Amino acid sequence: MLNRLAKARQGPYRTVTTNSEAAMSDPTPSMPARDPHATMAAETFRKSRGLWRTLTFVALAIAVIVGLGRFALPTSTGNAYVARLVVDGTITTDPERLAAIAALAEDDAVKAVIIAINSPGGTTAGGEELYEALGHLRAAKPTVAVVAELGASAAYMTAIATDRIFARRLSIVGSIGVLYQHINAGKLLDTIGVDLDKVASGPLKAEPDINEPMTGAPRASIAALVDDSFQWFVDIVAERRGMSRSQTLDLADGRIVTGRVGVQTGLIDAIGGEREALDWLESERDVATELDIKTVWPRPEQGFDLIGTFLHGQARAMLGLPESPIPLDGLVSLWQVGAAS
Repeated sequence: MLNRLAKARQGPYRTVTTNSEAAMSDPTPSMPARDPHATMAAETFRKSRGLWRTLTFVALAIAVIVGLGRFALPTSTGNAYVARLVVDGTITTDPERLAAIAALAEDDAVKAVIIAINSPGGTTAGGEELYEALGHLRAAKPTVAVVAELGASAAYMTAIATDRIFARRLSIVGSIGVLYQHINAGKLLDTIGVDLDKVASGPLKAEPDINEPMTGAPRASIAALVDDSFQWFVDIVAERRGMSRSQTLDLADGRIVTGRVGVQTGLIDAIGGEREALDWLESERDVATELDIKTVWPRPEQGFDLIGTFLHGQARAMLGLPESPIPLDGLVSLWQVGAAS
């Protein structure tokens, strides 16, 4: 009787639903909670994959364009032109540059060669190599040197190998001389407790030592080496510039001079740049000024060489390294050993 009254009080509309019935009646299944870290990682992966696809497409497009351009443009048209050979930065020996100079002498399309110089010098062997190579070229083609900011030491040695030298009034030329530098780090090594020892086949082998001053026989040996190179340098300046040896020696104390003083002392021929050089070639060597001028060295970079050079430069910049480090080990003909390339 009591159960009937309780059910009557609940009313006709009240129902009781079990858990199983609720689950069956819910049309939306329950989902487990997602890990926010996994969601972030998936989104990052999706974006990075899209970025690499884009970069790959751009790289392929550049490669195709450069490749088509390389094969579409002929390397030589056979038309007459004036070649420009650039001597820039620190001078060292370079077999590829030698080959390029030799090729100019054999190329009938080349009517003259301009040697564009902007260099503090370099190794004595590098300067000698350029001097001799340009001497052979001079016998086949008219050659003119044009000094920009700097044409000193081995770079001046390069300039005198040509038929005529032009420089700006305030260009730096000269520095006729040879240099050998030695660092005596003996006190530093003693301070940090480093002792050097060696076994050598002779008293001058590997001399002078880095932990000793340059004196006695080692100094005399190095001095003879420097003097031999210096005497040759003086001889070729006197020969090429039409000076007596005594006149040359007066200027061969290592001094640098401006282009204006260089004209007065006979170290260079005239004030001017490439325009004046072309005018001289026309008036003295019958080379038409309207001819195209083509830079033949350094060789123009093409195709994947250009991309590789760009990436190499970017990598060095990121690491804070200089663009073209050139170690100078041994005898140098250089205005300043630490000069920038």
